[in-house]
Amino acid sequence: MHLSAKTEYACLAVLELALSYDSGEPMQVRRLATAHGIPSHFLLQILLQLKNAGLVSSTRGAAGGYRLIRSPEELTLLEVMEAIDGREVSGYSHSSPQSPTASALFQTWSTAAERQREVLSETSFAKLCKQAAETTEAMYYI
Repeated sequence: MHLSAKTEYACLAVLELALSYDSGEPMQVRRLATAHGIPSHFLLQILLQLKNAGLVSSTRGAAGGYRLIRSPEELTLLEVMEAIDGREVSGYSHSSPQSPTASALFQTWSTAAERQREVLSETSFAKLCKQAAETTEAMYYI
């Protein structure tokens, strides 16, 4: 699976927003950008795209920033990826195969793409928050 930097940054930003969802407070772009070394101007473009997709909302002012519109339990990785990259997140060609050999290859790619979509659609940001917390706890014991 190939992810663009834009998609990776979008997923990281949404995960950060999911981690702070219960506070109800918006998170500033600067804080999000600093947490993951994302250029602020690029992150702002990404957040605007997520806002246009109806996944985040923004608040203006000194105490403003971005927050998730829906709970992390309701938001999946696939939704964020599709908001950034469009409906196709697999990276596989969907052109018509011209031979039985190509057909076998394309069939395998199609199956892989279907499974990928299943995993991404079943992965909520709440699940990712839990995994991040478990990873953080494990690091304290090293």
